[in-house]
Amino acid sequence: MEVAAAAGVYEEMLRVVEACAARIRWRLRPQSKRRLLNDITFLCTGLRPVILMDYGGTMPQLQENLCSLLHHARQEASILNPLRVMVMKDMLYLIHAEGLAEHVSPNARSQHQLAFVDLEKSCCELLANTEKNETMVELLSIQDRFAATFPLEADVEPETTQQKSRLPERATDVERTGISIPDTTSLVVDLSAFLEGTQMALPSLNGWLLGYPVTYLFRNESGETATQNLSKHSLHIYRIYVVRNRHSDSKQSEEELLSFSVPCDISMKREEEPWAKSFLARVNGKLERCSQVWASVRLEIEVFQSQSGVIVL
Repeated sequence: MEVAAAAGVYEEMLRVVEACAARIRWRLRPQSKRRLLNDITFLCTGLRPVILMDYGGTMPQLQENLCSLLHHARQEASILNPLRVMVMKDMLYLIHAEGLAEHVSPNARSQHQLAFVDLEKSCCELLANTEKNETMVELLSIQDRFAATFPLEADVEPETTQQKSRLPERATDVERTGISIPDTTSLVVDLSAFLEGTQMALPSLNGWLLGYPVTYLFRNESGETATQNLSKHSLHIYRIYVVRNRHSDSKQSEEELLSFSVPCDISMKREEEPWAKSFLARVNGKLERCSQVWASVRLEIEVFQSQSGVIVL
């Protein structure tokens, strides 16, 4: 009974989100609507800290719709309170403040066995000496800025209920963190300044930020070279699916959590690669923390035969 009741909280949350989307007249295609509902569930159940909003419309209308949706929905479902809209240059993200704080913490970064590929040099091996890679050094610097902006609750002073999101709500907080938040809403966190003065391409930051176990590293000026290098190799496409728990008469469904690519030359062992085993262990651990919603995880691997110009980073 307790498990079903806990799951009912998330079901009610989705009903609220769906009703608010209709209220603000956000005309989403059925596929985009389902993806949005799934992504919000992934965020609120702790499966993902960050979602890239590459669907649902274009800027700036997409940002306006997403902010309006959260503004209305959070008034009816408090479980949505930690959600924020994050902006970096022309990219829009939906984030869970607490989940992101955990993801970017120095402790999590040291524990997770992540792998990196330098697309400016070779796609046939993982980066061994990260300390001498300039793009990696920039990534580490940006990771530190994220950790300072989204500190874990254990690292900060006790806060009031209003402050627990750990995101700035007042001018004094903006000055302290350096985050730019428009006067019109406290829902938006603009981190575009994090990339100023760096040469690291945004897709490289996204690889780590979105939770991929293998991240492609390259600089802005080397985007064409990186694309050409990757296009010369066949890729393994890893797709992670999660299965919802079945309650009452509801049908058990399977949803795609995320997908990422890895050159076949450095993923010959497929799911037995050390970074893959570590990644799947983390996903399973997250599922266990929200077992009232999620039952199991499934990995699917397919081979993509690359051709020049097909890969888009």
